[in-house]
Amino acid sequence: MLELFNHALRLHADPSRVVVRPFHIGWAATSGAPSRTERIVSAVLAMSARQTHDSLEAVLKDFEARHWQTRRVFMTRYDEIEAQLGLDGRDIGDEKRQLIGAYFCHEYSYAAAALMNPSVVPHYDQSGMPRGSLRFLMSMRAVGEGHISSVAFREGIITAGNQLKLAAEPPFATAADVLGEEAEVPVGPVTVHRHRDSTLSGTVIFPVTAAQSKGLEDLRLVQFTHDDGRTEWIGTYTAYNGERIQSELMRTSDFRAFDLVPMSGSAARNKGMALFPRKVGGQYMMIGRQDGENIYIITSDRLDHWDEGQILIKPIYPWELVQMGNCGPPIELEEGWLLLTHGVGAMRKYAIGATLLDKNDPSKVIGRTREPLIAPADQDREGYVPNVVYTCGALRHGDKIFLPYGIADSSIGFAFVPIKSLLEQM
Repeated sequence: MLELFNHALRLHADPSRVVVRPFHIGWAATSGAPSRTERIVSAVLAMSARQTHDSLEAVLKDFEARHWQTRRVFMTRYDEIEAQLGLDGRDIGDEKRQLIGAYFCHEYSYAAAALMNPSVVPHYDQSGMPRGSLRFLMSMRAVGEGHISSVAFREGIITAGNQLKLAAEPPFATAADVLGEEAEVPVGPVTVHRHRDSTLSGTVIFPVTAAQSKGLEDLRLVQFTHDDGRTEWIGTYTAYNGERIQSELMRTSDFRAFDLVPMSGSAARNKGMALFPRKVGGQYMMIGRQDGENIYIITSDRLDHWDEGQILIKPIYPWELVQMGNCGPPIELEEGWLLLTHGVGAMRKYAIGATLLDKNDPSKVIGRTREPLIAPADQDREGYVPNVVYTCGALRHGDKIFLPYGIADSSIGFAFVPIKSLLEQM
Protein backbone atom coordinates (compact mmCIF):
# COMPACT_ATOMS: atom_id res chain seq x y z
CA MET A 1 0.00 0.00 0.00
CA LEU A 2 1.42 3.35 -1.05
CA GLU A 3 2.17 5.71 1.82
CA LEU A 4 1.19 9.24 0.88
CA PHE A 5 0.83 12.30 3.06
CA ASN A 6 -1.59 14.96 1.84
CA HIS A 7 -0.91 18.33 3.43
CA ALA A 8 -3.91 20.30 4.65
CA LEU A 9 -2.86 23.48 2.83
CA ARG A 10 -4.86 24.49 -0.25
CA LEU A 11 -4.33 27.47 -2.54
CA HIS A 12 -7.43 28.86 -4.22
CA ALA A 13 -8.34 31.40 -6.87
CA ASP A 14 -8.37 34.89 -5.40
CA PRO A 15 -10.10 37.76 -7.22
CA SER A 16 -8.55 40.25 -4.82
CA ARG A 17 -5.09 39.68 -6.35
CA VAL A 18 -4.92 42.40 -8.97
CA VAL A 19 -2.26 44.12 -11.05
CA VAL A 20 -2.26 47.30 -13.11
CA ARG A 21 -1.88 46.48 -16.78
CA PRO A 22 -1.71 48.59 -19.93
CA PHE A 23 -5.14 49.22 -21.42
CA HIS A 24 -4.63 49.05 -25.18
CA ILE A 25 -6.85 51.28 -27.29
CA GLY A 26 -6.68 51.17 -31.09
CA TRP A 27 -4.03 53.51 -32.37
CA ALA A 28 -5.19 53.93 -35.92
CA ALA A 29 -7.29 56.89 -36.97
CA THR A 30 -10.21 56.35 -39.37
CA SER A 31 -11.23 58.62 -42.24
CA GLY A 32 -8.61 61.16 -41.31
CA ALA A 33 -10.13 61.76 -37.87
CA PRO A 34 -8.00 61.64 -34.71
CA SER A 35 -7.66 58.22 -33.16
CA ARG A 36 -9.40 57.46 -29.90
CA THR A 37 -6.05 57.65 -28.17
CA GLU A 38 -5.39 61.11 -29.57
CA ARG A 39 -8.90 62.24 -28.58
CA ILE A 40 -8.44 61.12 -24.96
CA VAL A 41 -5.03 62.76 -24.66
CA SER A 42 -6.32 66.00 -26.20
CA ALA A 43 -9.25 66.06 -23.76
CA VAL A 44 -6.92 65.76 -20.76
CA LEU A 45 -4.56 68.40 -22.12
CA ALA A 46 -7.53 70.76 -22.49
CA MET A 47 -8.57 70.35 -18.84
CA SER A 48 -7.97 73.16 -16.40
CA ALA A 49 -5.50 72.61 -13.57
CA ARG A 50 -8.43 72.21 -11.13
CA GLN A 51 -10.23 69.68 -13.36
CA THR A 52 -7.02 67.71 -13.79
CA HIS A 53 -6.32 67.68 -10.05
CA ASP A 54 -9.84 66.64 -9.10
CA SER A 55 -9.98 63.90 -11.75
CA LEU A 56 -6.62 62.47 -10.71
CA GLU A 57 -7.52 62.58 -7.02
CA ALA A 58 -10.71 60.63 -7.76
CA VAL A 59 -8.69 57.94 -9.53
CA LEU A 60 -6.12 57.75 -6.75
CA LYS A 61 -8.83 57.54 -4.10
CA ASP A 62 -10.18 54.43 -5.83
CA PHE A 63 -6.90 52.69 -6.70
CA GLU A 64 -3.80 54.02 -4.94
CA ALA A 65 -4.20 51.82 -1.87
CA ARG A 66 -4.73 48.71 -4.04
CA HIS A 67 -1.47 48.92 -6.00
CA TRP A 68 2.22 49.45 -5.56
CA GLN A 69 3.66 52.83 -6.61
CA THR A 70 0.51 53.74 -8.51
CA ARG A 71 1.67 57.24 -9.45
CA ARG A 72 4.93 55.91 -10.85
CA VAL A 73 3.00 53.30 -12.86
CA PHE A 74 0.84 56.05 -14.35
CA MET A 75 3.91 58.12 -15.21
CA THR A 76 5.59 55.15 -16.88
CA ARG A 77 2.45 54.50 -18.91
CA TYR A 78 2.33 58.17 -19.91
CA ASP A 79 5.90 57.92 -21.21
CA GLU A 80 4.83 55.06 -23.47
CA ILE A 81 1.86 57.05 -24.80
CA GLU A 82 4.07 60.10 -25.35
CA ALA A 83 6.49 58.06 -27.41
CA GLN A 84 3.67 56.62 -29.54
CA LEU A 85 2.04 59.96 -30.28
CA GLY A 86 5.24 61.96 -30.57
CA LEU A 87 4.20 64.38 -27.84
CA ASP A 88 6.49 67.00 -26.38
CA GLY A 89 5.96 66.49 -22.67
CA ARG A 90 8.18 69.31 -21.48
CA ASP A 91 5.22 71.66 -20.95
CA ILE A 92 2.87 68.99 -19.53
CA GLY A 93 2.72 68.92 -15.75
CA ASP A 94 3.00 65.82 -13.61
CA GLU A 95 -0.70 65.65 -12.79
CA LYS A 96 -1.73 65.69 -16.45
CA ARG A 97 0.87 63.06 -17.21
CA GLN A 98 -0.39 60.82 -14.41
CA LEU A 99 -4.00 61.29 -15.48
CA ILE A 100 -3.20 60.47 -19.10
CA GLY A 101 -1.35 57.36 -17.91
CA ALA A 102 -4.37 56.34 -15.82
CA TYR A 103 -6.65 56.44 -18.87
CA PHE A 104 -4.42 53.85 -20.54
CA CYS A 105 -4.23 51.42 -17.60
CA HIS A 106 -6.71 48.97 -16.14
CA GLU A 107 -6.93 46.68 -13.16
CA TYR A 108 -6.72 42.97 -13.94
CA SER A 109 -7.54 40.14 -11.53
CA TYR A 110 -5.08 37.57 -12.80
CA ALA A 111 -6.24 34.62 -10.64
CA ALA A 112 -9.96 35.33 -10.35
CA ALA A 113 -11.07 32.20 -12.22
CA ALA A 114 -8.53 29.55 -11.25
CA LEU A 115 -5.14 28.76 -9.77
CA MET A 116 -3.82 25.39 -10.89
CA ASN A 117 -1.19 23.11 -12.45
CA PRO A 118 1.88 23.95 -10.35
CA SER A 119 5.51 23.11 -11.03
CA VAL A 120 8.25 23.18 -8.40
CA VAL A 121 12.06 23.43 -8.40
CA PRO A 122 14.73 24.10 -5.77
CA HIS A 123 15.00 27.83 -5.08
CA TYR A 124 18.06 29.63 -6.42
CA ASP A 125 18.81 30.89 -2.89
CA GLN A 126 19.37 28.19 -0.25
CA SER A 127 21.22 30.42 2.22
CA GLY A 128 20.24 30.04 5.86
CA MET A 129 18.41 26.76 5.37
CA PRO A 130 18.72 24.38 8.36
CA ARG A 131 19.81 20.80 7.72
CA GLY A 132 17.01 18.76 6.17
CA SER A 133 15.09 21.78 4.89
CA LEU A 134 14.80 23.11 1.34
CA ARG A 135 13.65 26.44 -0.01
CA PHE A 136 11.58 25.92 -3.16
CA LEU A 137 10.12 27.98 -5.94
CA MET A 138 6.74 27.09 -7.41
CA SER A 139 5.16 28.31 -10.62
CA MET A 140 1.38 28.25 -11.04
CA ARG A 141 -1.05 28.73 -13.90
CA ALA A 142 -3.30 31.64 -12.95
CA VAL A 143 -6.48 32.18 -14.97
CA GLY A 144 -8.29 35.52 -15.07
CA GLU A 145 -10.77 37.49 -17.16
CA GLY A 146 -11.29 36.09 -20.66
CA HIS A 147 -9.83 32.75 -19.49
CA ILE A 148 -6.35 34.15 -20.17
CA SER A 149 -3.60 32.21 -18.43
CA SER A 150 -0.50 33.78 -16.92
CA VAL A 151 2.39 32.53 -14.80
CA ALA A 152 2.46 33.35 -11.09
CA PHE A 153 5.02 32.28 -8.49
CA ARG A 154 5.18 31.34 -4.80
CA GLU A 155 8.22 30.67 -2.67
CA GLY A 156 8.30 28.35 0.32
CA ILE A 157 10.17 25.92 2.55
CA ILE A 158 9.75 22.18 3.12
CA THR A 159 11.35 20.15 5.91
CA ALA A 160 12.25 16.50 6.33
CA GLY A 161 9.19 16.14 8.57
CA ASN A 162 6.67 17.05 5.85
CA GLN A 163 6.30 20.58 7.16
CA LEU A 164 5.40 23.13 4.53
CA LYS A 165 5.46 26.90 4.83
CA LEU A 166 4.78 29.35 2.01
CA ALA A 167 6.35 32.79 1.99
CA ALA A 168 3.74 35.49 2.46
CA GLU A 169 2.41 37.09 -0.68
CA PRO A 170 3.20 40.80 -0.81
CA PRO A 171 0.15 43.07 -0.63
CA PHE A 172 0.74 44.23 -4.21
CA ALA A 173 1.41 42.11 -7.29
CA THR A 174 3.34 43.47 -10.28
CA ALA A 175 3.49 42.37 -13.90
CA ALA A 176 6.84 41.62 -15.50
CA ASP A 177 7.64 44.18 -18.18
CA VAL A 178 8.90 44.04 -21.74
CA LEU A 179 11.25 46.79 -22.80
CA GLY A 180 10.49 48.15 -26.26
CA GLU A 181 7.97 49.84 -28.53
CA GLU A 182 4.41 49.28 -27.37
CA ALA A 183 2.84 49.83 -30.80
CA GLU A 184 4.55 46.71 -32.14
CA VAL A 185 3.41 43.34 -30.81
CA PRO A 186 6.62 41.32 -30.33
CA VAL A 187 7.23 38.32 -32.57
CA GLY A 188 9.63 35.51 -31.77
CA PRO A 189 11.90 35.51 -28.72
CA VAL A 190 11.22 38.19 -26.12
CA THR A 191 12.62 39.01 -22.68
CA VAL A 192 10.48 40.13 -19.75
CA HIS A 193 11.89 41.66 -16.59
CA ARG A 194 10.78 41.45 -12.98
CA HIS A 195 10.55 44.88 -11.40
CA ARG A 196 13.65 45.60 -9.36
CA ASP A 197 11.59 46.18 -6.17
CA SER A 198 9.15 43.27 -6.60
CA THR A 199 9.48 39.90 -4.90
CA LEU A 200 9.13 36.78 -6.98
CA SER A 201 6.00 35.79 -5.03
CA GLY A 202 4.46 39.06 -6.18
CA THR A 203 5.44 38.76 -9.85
CA VAL A 204 3.13 37.72 -12.69
CA ILE A 205 4.21 37.00 -16.28
CA PHE A 206 1.48 37.75 -18.81
CA PRO A 207 1.27 36.84 -22.51
CA VAL A 208 3.40 39.17 -24.60
CA THR A 209 3.59 37.98 -28.21
CA ALA A 210 0.76 37.39 -30.65
CA ALA A 211 1.32 33.62 -30.37
CA GLN A 212 0.77 33.85 -26.58
CA SER A 213 -2.14 36.30 -26.67
CA LYS A 214 -4.68 33.97 -25.03
CA GLY A 215 -2.39 32.36 -22.54
CA LEU A 216 0.84 30.97 -21.16
CA GLU A 217 -0.32 27.53 -20.09
CA ASP A 218 1.11 24.80 -17.84
CA LEU A 219 4.72 25.83 -17.29
CA ARG A 220 6.90 22.81 -16.47
CA LEU A 221 10.01 24.11 -14.70
CA VAL A 222 13.27 22.23 -14.33
CA GLN A 223 16.61 23.11 -12.77
CA PHE A 224 18.86 22.31 -15.73
CA THR A 225 22.58 21.58 -15.40
CA HIS A 226 24.64 22.29 -18.53
CA ASP A 227 27.74 20.35 -19.54
CA ASP A 228 29.98 23.07 -18.11
CA GLY A 229 28.26 22.85 -14.70
CA ARG A 230 26.29 26.03 -15.17
CA THR A 231 22.76 26.00 -13.71
CA GLU A 232 19.79 27.46 -15.54
CA TRP A 233 16.06 27.23 -14.79
CA ILE A 234 14.19 26.23 -17.92
CA GLY A 235 10.46 25.81 -18.33
CA THR A 236 8.42 24.43 -21.19
CA TYR A 237 4.92 25.83 -21.65
CA THR A 238 2.12 26.09 -24.18
CA ALA A 239 1.57 29.39 -25.94
CA TYR A 240 -2.04 29.78 -27.10
CA ASN A 241 -3.46 32.49 -29.36
CA GLY A 242 -7.10 31.36 -29.35
CA GLU A 243 -6.72 29.17 -32.43
CA ARG A 244 -3.30 27.55 -32.42
CA ILE A 245 -0.84 26.26 -29.86
CA GLN A 246 2.92 26.06 -29.88
CA SER A 247 5.48 24.95 -27.33
CA GLU A 248 7.91 27.54 -26.02
CA LEU A 249 10.76 27.80 -23.50
CA MET A 250 11.09 30.10 -20.52
CA ARG A 251 14.76 30.49 -19.60
CA THR A 252 16.28 32.31 -16.65
CA SER A 253 19.47 32.22 -14.59
CA ASP A 254 18.35 34.68 -11.89
CA PHE A 255 14.52 34.96 -11.97
CA ARG A 256 14.99 38.65 -12.77
CA ALA A 257 15.00 38.40 -16.56
CA PHE A 258 12.99 35.70 -18.34
CA ASP A 259 13.59 34.78 -21.98
CA LEU A 260 10.43 33.50 -23.70
CA VAL A 261 11.64 31.52 -26.71
CA PRO A 262 9.49 29.73 -29.32
CA MET A 263 10.61 26.21 -30.16
CA SER A 264 10.77 24.91 -33.72
CA GLY A 265 10.33 21.42 -35.14
CA SER A 266 7.37 19.13 -35.61
CA ALA A 267 7.15 18.13 -31.93
CA ALA A 268 6.83 21.78 -30.85
CA ARG A 269 3.34 21.93 -32.35
CA ASN A 270 2.04 19.87 -29.44
CA LYS A 271 1.29 20.49 -25.77
CA GLY A 272 2.83 19.03 -22.65
CA MET A 273 6.57 18.89 -23.34
CA ALA A 274 8.89 18.32 -20.37
CA LEU A 275 12.68 18.64 -20.40
CA PHE A 276 15.13 16.28 -18.69
CA PRO A 277 17.28 18.16 -16.13
CA ARG A 278 20.52 17.39 -17.98
CA LYS A 279 21.76 15.85 -21.20
CA VAL A 280 21.63 12.06 -21.39
CA GLY A 281 24.07 10.31 -23.67
CA GLY A 282 25.25 13.65 -25.03
CA GLN A 283 21.80 14.76 -26.16
CA TYR A 284 19.00 16.91 -24.82
CA MET A 285 15.91 14.85 -24.03
CA MET A 286 12.25 15.74 -23.77
CA ILE A 287 9.09 13.88 -22.82
CA GLY A 288 6.19 14.82 -25.08
CA ARG A 289 2.67 13.95 -26.22
CA GLN A 290 2.65 14.03 -30.00
CA ASP A 291 -0.58 12.22 -30.75
CA GLY A 292 -2.71 13.24 -27.76
CA GLU A 293 -2.85 9.63 -26.60
CA ASN A 294 0.60 8.19 -25.83
CA ILE A 295 3.76 9.44 -24.12
CA TYR A 296 6.79 10.00 -26.36
CA ILE A 297 10.51 10.48 -25.77
CA ILE A 298 12.32 12.96 -28.01
CA THR A 299 16.01 13.76 -28.46
CA SER A 300 17.68 16.85 -29.92
CA ASP A 301 21.04 18.53 -30.35
CA ARG A 302 19.42 21.88 -29.57
CA LEU A 303 17.23 23.11 -26.74
CA ASP A 304 14.97 25.08 -29.08
CA HIS A 305 14.33 22.52 -31.85
CA TRP A 306 12.47 19.22 -31.44
CA ASP A 307 11.35 16.84 -34.16
CA GLU A 308 9.46 13.55 -34.01
CA GLY A 309 10.17 11.13 -31.17
CA GLN A 310 9.28 7.55 -30.38
CA ILE A 311 6.45 6.14 -28.31
CA LEU A 312 7.61 5.49 -24.75
CA ILE A 313 4.43 4.58 -22.85
CA LYS A 314 0.98 3.51 -24.04
CA PRO A 315 -2.21 3.39 -21.92
CA ILE A 316 -2.84 -0.08 -20.53
CA TYR A 317 -4.58 0.33 -17.16
CA PRO A 318 -8.27 1.28 -16.78
CA TRP A 319 -7.54 4.67 -15.17
CA GLU A 320 -5.44 5.80 -18.17
CA LEU A 321 -7.14 4.16 -21.17
CA VAL A 322 -8.37 7.40 -22.80
CA GLN A 323 -5.00 9.13 -22.95
CA MET A 324 -1.72 9.70 -21.14
CA GLY A 325 0.77 12.53 -20.72
CA ASN A 326 3.64 13.58 -18.52
CA CYS A 327 3.22 15.42 -15.23
CA GLY A 328 6.45 17.36 -15.40
CA PRO A 329 10.16 16.79 -16.04
CA PRO A 330 11.71 13.43 -15.08
CA ILE A 331 13.28 13.31 -11.59
CA GLU A 332 16.69 11.66 -11.31
CA LEU A 333 16.96 8.89 -8.69
CA GLU A 334 19.67 6.30 -8.05
CA GLU A 335 17.27 3.69 -9.47
CA GLY A 336 16.53 5.59 -12.68
CA TRP A 337 14.42 8.48 -13.98
CA LEU A 338 11.11 8.86 -12.15
CA LEU A 339 8.48 10.20 -14.54
CA LEU A 340 5.15 11.31 -13.12
CA THR A 341 2.31 10.75 -15.58
CA HIS A 342 -1.34 11.60 -15.89
CA GLY A 343 -3.95 9.23 -17.17
CA VAL A 344 -7.53 9.84 -18.24
CA GLY A 345 -10.12 7.16 -17.61
CA ALA A 346 -13.89 6.71 -17.69
CA MET A 347 -15.98 9.87 -17.22
CA ARG A 348 -12.85 11.87 -18.19
CA LYS A 349 -11.40 11.37 -14.73
CA TYR A 350 -7.73 12.45 -14.49
CA ALA A 351 -5.30 10.69 -12.13
CA ILE A 352 -1.55 10.86 -11.45
CA GLY A 353 0.69 7.81 -11.81
CA ALA A 354 4.43 7.16 -12.17
CA THR A 355 6.91 5.33 -14.40
CA LEU A 356 10.58 4.48 -13.84
CA LEU A 357 12.92 4.83 -16.83
CA ASP A 358 16.43 3.41 -17.25
CA LYS A 359 19.02 5.92 -16.09
CA ASN A 360 21.39 5.46 -19.04
CA ASP A 361 18.75 4.78 -21.68
CA PRO A 362 15.47 6.53 -20.77
CA SER A 363 13.75 4.98 -23.78
CA LYS A 364 13.57 1.78 -21.68
CA VAL A 365 10.73 1.46 -19.17
CA ILE A 366 11.71 -0.38 -15.96
CA GLY A 367 8.35 -0.22 -14.22
CA ARG A 368 5.13 1.69 -13.80
CA THR A 369 2.41 1.98 -11.18
CA ARG A 370 -0.67 -0.16 -11.75
CA GLU A 371 -2.81 2.15 -9.65
CA PRO A 372 -2.70 5.96 -9.50
CA LEU A 373 -0.80 7.79 -6.77
CA ILE A 374 -3.45 10.48 -6.57
CA ALA A 375 -6.99 10.35 -7.97
CA PRO A 376 -9.91 12.75 -7.52
CA ALA A 377 -11.89 11.96 -4.38
CA ASP A 378 -14.00 13.89 -1.91
CA GLN A 379 -12.69 17.47 -1.69
CA ASP A 380 -10.48 16.90 -4.74
CA ARG A 381 -13.42 16.35 -7.12
CA GLU A 382 -15.29 19.66 -7.22
CA GLY A 383 -14.24 22.73 -9.17
CA TYR A 384 -14.11 24.50 -12.50
CA VAL A 385 -13.32 21.20 -14.27
CA PRO A 386 -14.41 18.39 -11.92
CA ASN A 387 -12.60 15.09 -11.44
CA VAL A 388 -9.14 16.33 -12.39
CA VAL A 389 -5.85 16.17 -10.51
CA TYR A 390 -2.80 17.36 -12.43
CA THR A 391 0.75 18.52 -11.80
CA CYS A 392 3.39 20.10 -14.00
CA GLY A 393 6.34 19.08 -11.87
CA ALA A 394 7.53 17.72 -8.53
CA LEU A 395 10.94 17.52 -6.85
CA ARG A 396 12.95 15.10 -4.76
CA HIS A 397 13.63 16.11 -1.16
CA GLY A 398 15.56 13.53 0.82
CA ASP A 399 13.69 10.24 0.70
CA LYS A 400 10.41 11.79 -0.50
CA ILE A 401 8.88 13.38 -3.57
CA PHE A 402 7.30 16.76 -2.86
CA LEU A 403 4.29 16.96 -5.16
CA PRO A 404 2.13 20.06 -5.57
CA TYR A 405 -0.86 19.36 -7.79
CA GLY A 406 -3.85 21.09 -9.36
CA ILE A 407 -7.34 20.15 -8.19
CA ALA A 408 -10.32 20.37 -10.57
CA ASP A 409 -8.56 23.15 -12.53
CA SER A 410 -9.41 25.40 -9.60
CA SER A 411 -6.97 25.11 -6.71
CA ILE A 412 -3.65 23.62 -5.63
CA GLY A 413 -2.91 20.91 -3.06
CA PHE A 414 0.33 19.39 -1.78
CA ALA A 415 1.49 15.83 -1.12
CA PHE A 416 4.63 14.05 0.09
CA VAL A 417 5.32 10.60 -1.39
CA PRO A 418 8.00 8.29 0.09
CA ILE A 419 10.25 7.17 -2.76
CA LYS A 420 10.75 3.65 -1.39
CA SER A 421 7.01 3.08 -1.10
CA LEU A 422 6.43 4.49 -4.57
CA LEU A 423 9.02 2.21 -6.20
CA GLU A 424 7.55 -0.79 -4.43
CA GLN A 425 4.27 -0.15 -6.26
CA MET A 426 5.90 -0.71 -9.65
